Amino acid sequence: MKGEFQHNIDAKGRLFIPAKFREELGKMFIITKGLDGCLFVYSASAWEVLEDNINQLPLSKSRNLQRFFFSSAADCVPDAQGRVLIPQNLREYAALQKEVTIIGVSGRVEIWNTARWKAINEELTPESIAEAMEELGF
Repeated sequence: MKGEFQHNIDAKGRLFIPAKFREELGKMFIITKGLDGCLFVYSASAWEVLEDNINQLPLSKSRNLQRFFFSSAADCVPDAQGRVLIPQNLREYAALQKEVTIIGVSGRVEIWNTARWKAINEELTPESIAEAMEELGF
């Protein structure tokens, strides 16, 4: 998945998921806490892979991951207008109030507070990107 879209979350906590992402995520998908203060969105099949990978770790290494990802996970089915209800606890975690940025990040979608997303992008420098690209052999 790839791309970046700007949308507003409504007063009831509903967010429009772009058709491009809905097609790739499927009829039902999972939204959970993500890293850096955003939300992660997984298709059902990608969620199963994540869950299996976490559950294969020894409990000493997996318990915090299980608590973080699984306790906040919500199954979501878009309504006829392509909106999903983001649970209150997830809206609070990601500071989603009005302006939201939805991005495709390869195997998942991320939902960001737009101001937070802009701040994250400002931290990226051409030098840090060049270093990462060099490590990948580009």
